[in-house]
Amino acid sequence: MVRVQLTTVDLIIVVSCALASLLLLGPGHWAPDSLRCAGLFAVMGVGPLVLRTLAASFPGRRWLHVLADWWLLPTAVLSHGWLAPVVDTINPLLKDAQLVAADQRLFGVQAAVVLSRVVPGWLNDLLLVCYYGHFVWALVMGLVLYRRPGGAEYDEYLTALGLLFFLNYAAYALVPAVGPRYFLVGAFDGPLQGTLTPLLDSLMRKPLFARDCFPSGHTGATLLVLYYAWRFSRRVFWVMLLPGLGLIAATLVGRFHYATDLLCAVPLVMVVTGLAMGVSRAARQREVVKDARSVPVDAIVRP
Repeated sequence: MVRVQLTTVDLIIVVSCALASLLLLGPGHWAPDSLRCAGLFAVMGVGPLVLRTLAASFPGRRWLHVLADWWLLPTAVLSHGWLAPVVDTINPLLKDAQLVAADQRLFGVQAAVVLSRVVPGWLNDLLLVCYYGHFVWALVMGLVLYRRPGGAEYDEYLTALGLLFFLNYAAYALVPAVGPRYFLVGAFDGPLQGTLTPLLDSLMRKPLFARDCFPSGHTGATLLVLYYAWRFSRRVFWVMLLPGLGLIAATLVGRFHYATDLLCAVPLVMVVTGLAMGVSRAARQREVVKDARSVPVDAIVRP
C-alpha cells in the first residue's frame, strides 16, 4: 500500500481551497462567476493530494516531488484572481472610507497624497520596479532553502508563507478596499510621473481582483522573506534589503495602499512566523521521539 504523507503547507492549501469552494457553492452561489471559481479552487485544493499520491507511487519521478513541494506558488498566484465572488459573498461593501479615517487619526495625513507631491519621477520608476519583485524574492528565498539537505528550513518557510497568503486573502474578504489610486483619485495633482512609471502603473490596473489593500500583502510577504533571510541566509538578506525596502515604499508611492495597510501587515507576519516556528519545532520533536522508539531493545546497554 502506498503511504501518502502531506506537509503542513499541503494541509493549508487543501483546507483553504476547500473552504473557498464550499463558500461559493453554498452561500455565495449567487455571486457572479461563483461556479467557475469554485471549480478552480477545488482543482488547486486537490493538487497536493494527487501530487503526493503520485510522488509516493512513483518515487523515481523527481519532477512529481518538486511539483508537489512548490504547489503553493501557482495556488497563491492564480487564486488571487478568483477572490472576487468570495469577497462579494462575505463583504461586498468597500472599506476605503474607514481606512482613510484610520490613516487620518493615526498619522494626520494621507501618505500616498503627500508622497505624490515630493517624490520625483526617476524615483517613481525605481520604486515601481522594486514593487514588481513581490513574488521574485519569495521564490529566491524558497530556492535557496529548497537546495539545503533535510528540508526543515524550507518546510518552515513555506508553512509561514502559506499561512500568510491564507490569512491575507481572508482579510481581503473581510475588509475589501481598492486603495488610494482609485478612492482618492481626486486628491492627487495628476497621474504618477516617470519614464517607466506610466507603463508599470497601467499593468497593475489589469488584475481581475482589485479589492486587495488590507493588509498590504506586498509588505507582509517582503517582511516575511527578510525575516527568514536573516535567519537562514544573510547573503540573501543583504542583497534584497534595499530592493525590499523600496518595494514596501512603493506600496505608498504607487498609491496602492494606505499607511494603515502597511502597519497591520506587521502583526500578521509576527503571527504566521510564530505559528510556523511552533509547527516546525513540534515536527522536529516528533522525529526525535520516532527515532528513539526505533532503537531495538537489544541495542540498549544496561550497566
